[in-house]
Amino acid sequence: MTERVHNAAPAAPGLDFFAQLSVQVGPVHEIGPTPAGNRRVIPITGGTVSGDGWTGRVLPGGADFQAIVTPSLARLDARYVLETDGGDLIYVSNQAIRVAPPAVTAKLVRGEPVDPSQVYFRCVPAFETSSAALGWINERLFVGSGVRHPDRVDIACFALR
Repeated sequence: MTERVHNAAPAAPGLDFFAQLSVQVGPVHEIGPTPAGNRRVIPITGGTVSGDGWTGRVLPGGADFQAIVTPSLARLDARYVLETDGGDLIYVSNQAIRVAPPAVTAKLVRGEPVDPSQVYFRCVPAFETSSAALGWINERLFVGSGVRHPDRVDIACFALR
C-alpha cells in the first residue's frame, strides 16, 4: 500500500525579531550617472546593534553602495561588520530597495530628513559568523525594514521562521 501525500500549500513564514541596528554613515561619495543608475558610495562609520539578550557595535570601514535607478527607486547594497559585546564578529551583506515619490527621493539624496511613512524601505540582510554561539544565523534567512536619517540608517531585522 502506498502512502498518500496531501497537496497542502506551504504555510507563510513567520517572523522572529533578531536585531535593531543603528548604522552611522559619513559623507556621500557621488560617482554620478552610470549604466546602473546614479551611483553613490556612502561610508559606514560606526553604530550600535541590540538583539534579544545581546548588544554590540557596527565597526567602521563598511559602505553602502547605492544606485538611484529612477527618480523614485534606489537599490542599496551595504556591507559591514558587527562586533558583539562578547567579541564575536558578524559579517553583514544587506540588499535593499528604497521607493518614494521623486520629491522625497530627491530630499533623501540631498541628505535631508523625510517622513519615514513616505518611504518603502525593505531589505534582505544576510549574516555570517564563525561564532559557535551565533552559528545558527548562518542557516537562516532574514528580512527587515529601514529608516534613513541624515546621519544614520535604522534597521529592524527579523529571522524568517
